[in-house]
This record gives sequence, C-alpha cells and structure tokens, in this order.
Amino acid sequence: MTLCLDQLFSPGKNTADPHEQVVGLCHGFRYTPDQPHAKRVRYQAREVRSPLPQSPDRVFADIAFQDRRRRDRIGKTRAVRFHPAVTQFWEPVPTGRIMSSHFEMAGDRLCSLCWLFLMFLAATSPTYAQSAEDLSQVQKMYVDSFGHSKNATELRTRILRRLQRTSKLQAVSNLKDADARMKCNGQIWTIGHISLSPRTHNPRVPVLQGFLSCEVIGNDNQTLWSYLVTPSRFPWAGIADDLAGQLVARLLGAAQAKGPSTAASIVGTAAPSAPVLLKGAGATFPAPLYQKWFELFEKDHPGVHIDYDAVGSGSGIRRLNDGTVDFGASEMPLSDQALAEGRHRFIQIPMVLGGLVAIYNIKHLNRNLNFTPEILAGIYLGHIKEWNDPQIKAANREAALPDAKIVVVHRSDASGSTFTWSDYLTKVSPEWKTSVGTGIELRWPVGVGAEQNEGVASVVQQTENSIGYVEFIYALQHELGFAAVKNTAGQFVKADIASVTQAARTAGSPDRGFRISITDAPGKGAYPIATYSWLLLPESTEDSSRRAVLVSLVRWMLTSGQKSCSALGYASLPPDVARRGLQTLHQAISKAPLGP
Repeated sequence: MTLCLDQLFSPGKNTADPHEQVVGLCHGFRYTPDQPHAKRVRYQAREVRSPLPQSPDRVFADIAFQDRRRRDRIGKTRAVRFHPAVTQFWEPVPTGRIMSSHFEMAGDRLCSLCWLFLMFLAATSPTYAQSAEDLSQVQKMYVDSFGHSKNATELRTRILRRLQRTSKLQAVSNLKDADARMKCNGQIWTIGHISLSPRTHNPRVPVLQGFLSCEVIGNDNQTLWSYLVTPSRFPWAGIADDLAGQLVARLLGAAQAKGPSTAASIVGTAAPSAPVLLKGAGATFPAPLYQKWFELFEKDHPGVHIDYDAVGSGSGIRRLNDGTVDFGASEMPLSDQALAEGRHRFIQIPMVLGGLVAIYNIKHLNRNLNFTPEILAGIYLGHIKEWNDPQIKAANREAALPDAKIVVVHRSDASGSTFTWSDYLTKVSPEWKTSVGTGIELRWPVGVGAEQNEGVASVVQQTENSIGYVEFIYALQHELGFAAVKNTAGQFVKADIASVTQAARTAGSPDRGFRISITDAPGKGAYPIATYSWLLLPESTEDSSRRAVLVSLVRWMLTSGQKSCSALGYASLPPDVARRGLQTLHQAISKAPLGP
C-alpha cells in the first residue's frame, strides 16, 4: 500500500486533520506564520511490515517528509530524515501506526533515539568478514554496474545514495578517479503474497526475499573486502534499501576497524618454471568458494592449474588416502588415527566457516518459517509427518501451513554436511543420539536421498512440500526459503555471516589438531547449525614443484583469500585461527622432507 498526499496547511489554523497531527507530533514543530517553509509538505506513507501483522486492522507504515526548498530549516527542527548523525548509515523515516485510517505516532524524541540506537548497533557490530587494513586506505569508490535488471539498477542506486551521504567514502562516476571499485551481485524474488487486511478488497502484495553480495577490489585487482547480506526482519524502507543500508554500514564499519590481520604473513612465491597441476577432491559445502579461490589464484600464478572435484567429504578422504589427489576437503574433523591411516600422514587446517540451513518448498507460503530443535529432530526421525503438525504451527502462528505430508530429503553420499547436520541433531535430541547418531553416512529413519548439496537443493526445488539441508549459499542460488532455527538462548536465528561468526566465537577455540564442533553453540545471536570446513594436506609430497605451489596456495587461502569469502556467504576465519593455521602449515609442510 502506498499513500502519497500533498497537504496545504493554513498558517495558524488549528485543524483536527489527522495528517497534520502526524507531521506535528513526529517532527516536534508547529506550523505557524513565521515558518513559511512548512506551509506545503509532501509526505508518503509506505506499507513496510511483511508479512501480515497479528491484528489485521493494523499495519505499520513509514512517513517520509520532504521540503526541498528549505531542507536546512527542517534539519534544525530535528526532523529525523535529515539528522546529520543518522544519515551516514540510514535513510531513516519516522515510524507510526495506521489504525482505522488514523495515524498514531511516537514523539520526535523517541523516534530520534530509536534511529540513533539502530545506527549505533550497525556501526559497532563486529565485522569479522575481512581484514580492514587495506580497505581503510580507500577514499574514492567506483560502484560498478550490477547488470540491467530492474532489481540490479535499484540496488546500485540505493548503494550510491548511501555512499553519497557519508563523508568517509566518496562515490565517483569515473573508474580512473577511484582508489577501488565495488562489484556487486544481488537478487530479489517473491516468496508469496499477502492481503493487507481480510476485511477490505485491497489487492494482494508480494512478500520479497533476496540478497546483496559485494566485493571491494583495489587497483591491483586484489580483493580488499567482501560481504553478503540478506533482508533484516523488518525492512522498514523496502527490501532494496534495507539490503543497501546493511551493506554500506558493514563497509564503513570495516573501513574504520583496526583489528588484527593475517595479511602480513604472506610470503611471495616465484612462479613455477614448468606448468603445475594440483588435484583436490572432497566437500561440496565449500565448493562454490573453492572454485572462486582457485580461479583467483590461477590468475595471479600463470602456469598453475587447480582441479577440484566436489564429490563429498567421504570420497575426498578416500582419494587422499589412495594418493590420487594432492589435497582433500571435509566438514568432519579427523582424529589423529584417521590422519595417519593414508599413504602419508596428513594435517587438517580450517579454511572457512559456514552455515547449514533447512530449506523447504511450500506453495503459497508467505513468510519464512521458524524451526525448533524438536521440530527438526521430529521431522528427520519421522515423528512429525505433516506440515500443519501442532509443533510446527506453534512456532509459526501466522503461517498458512498446508495439510500435506512432509517429503524429507537427505544426502545419499558420504557427506560432511550430513556429519554437521547429524552432529547438531545428536546434541539436541537424545532419541536421535541413541537411534541414529553422528556420521558422514547414516541409516536414515525416513526420507529420500540426493547426491551433494546441489542435488539436495534441486530435489527440494522440484518437490512440493519437501524439506532438506544445504549450505547457506545453495539456498540463495536456488531462491529457496530457509528457516530460522531456535538456539540455546531461545532466539530464532537465521544463518548469515554475523550469526555463523558468533557461533564460532562463543564455541571457543579449536584444539591443537583444529578439532572442534560449533553446532548448538551457546550465546545470543549464534546460529546453531554452523561449522568449520577443513582442508586435508599430506605432510610430505614427492614432487617438490607441486609441494611449493600447494604451500603457496594454502598460505593465500588463509590470508588474501579470506577477504573474498564473504561475498559468497561464508564467514572468514577468526584471526587467531588463521594465524595458527599458517603456523601449522609452516611447521608441518614447508620443513617436511620430500617423499616417503
């Protein structure tokens, strides 16, 4: 719903018009003859709450006020829209409530305090996605084209507006004038429709979902920073503005940060004298990121080619033990015994953090779902069989859940994602722990199998009333709904970079062998189905050229590569874990003898 009104106010007139009362109450000034700039005000009321509120006769709206002729005067009267401290991060508008066609507004002081508090949270939230060391030197930014779709154009416009409001970064129109350029990719799609009120004949409006992913690239073509955001719970000013606001707030926070960095640990490596081919195999969980990383590394290292076969953690470990690949990848940390079982002794080093999400395909669903640990365990144990089960309805009181059987989808191959999923269910369900347990391969009580993350996402996408589990980025790529999961603090938390990073922080540090489980991590804001992803490497290699390139690759992944992982929705390693990984690499591989 959009209301656009032009209201002419008579100076000094004491009118009971509700619209005039809204303006006066929210902005805290009166229209009098000595304020000619306030005679004509254009304002808009936008419906912003999605999905339908609990009370069908109430909707939440934003009121945006504009007076282009005398913007400075309005600013002095503390209109929230032009508050100088807030506009660095937000395009704030005062928030009110429409009830039976009347506006009920909070006072100006309360509005201002609320927006200042939100700005403070955005500015002070820790950003662990990347090191800000090089980003802090950027002063002029060129925002590249997002493409030619309507959503792409709108997202780019919103980002430019946000950058133009801050004094910390200057948006320039010519790439030659920029210190760095921003490359972004974003999508917005419809997940359902709602009617603003069942008592009226208003048309149904779409409920939107989406994401915005951006990288900042320096003039030397090295990634300085990256991040990915999804819509906040209440995108007050619309989804495009919400995504742009979050992204720019994270960018400015990272530019100001002075946290520790592993970048100084990089040691230059000369290009190999002959072409070198590295082969790897294993987890599908980090496969999108590994593909990107290897392409970037090959670009900077002519003569090097890296083949990675995303066949699942189990197959990757077997190939590494057989000596047919140079490295493996898994979400299952290996014991000391397992690391010593192959042709060579192996080490494992964490590379990245990610979240496993519960995806679903329910037709006409107009909101994202909430799942408790009991719901997920009940579904995968076969105890909860219909979508309108009382437990699911209790956690999703406003969702229109169908009277339909749940189609359970799980991995059919030996999978690190299955290990993470079952590790979580083992912690939250005593029945699952005793009857199924944890592993990369399971005897599933119910469901149909599909190979790899891509396979599970495709089956869920094509099967109505289905549920499955995949890494976060696969849900976004397939435009699938994914649930918020109740954590140990009692919060329903969605997977994103911040919540996965929080899980790693509250779960503690890995042991000497980097073995740690961060599922069901304690603390507020922690996403409960998060995991590290490990790279498995032989301590010794018969080919000295391949060994040198492999060491150089892993060093790059632990340093410069961390700056680009968040563009794909993965969280970078905590700095202390990355440093420990570099130390382990140096001690166990760089000084190791050649061959057996």
